[in-house]
Amino acid sequence: MSDPLPVENPTVNLRTITHVAYGLFAFGFVTAGFFGIATVASLILLYVKRADAAGTIYAAHFDWLIQTFWWGLLWLALSGLATFIYIGWAGILATVVWCLYRLVRGWLALLESRTPLGL
Repeated sequence: MSDPLPVENPTVNLRTITHVAYGLFAFGFVTAGFFGIATVASLILLYVKRADAAGTIYAAHFDWLIQTFWWGLLWLALSGLATFIYIGWAGILATVVWCLYRLVRGWLALLESRTPLGL
């Protein structure tokens, strides 16, 4: 009887995971929330792999995207409420621009192998 071959555990590196997280986040964002489940999937992926990224530059990207999601959600909710008094549309526009800026800045920083804050 022959010995079984050792099974290698292929791991996906953190850089790829971070690109996938940015891609899912962008897909949910670009579809104006129609595929919002992609953004939620990105958030879940970030929380699941957060411990693995601790101490690397990818941890800064994970925190960057997580903060973008939660702050964007908060400001969209507040702006949505403010639409009842006709001033919320400016807040919604500002939040969308801010989220887009953070998404682009973070992804470009990842491509350059640096943190989103440029440190």
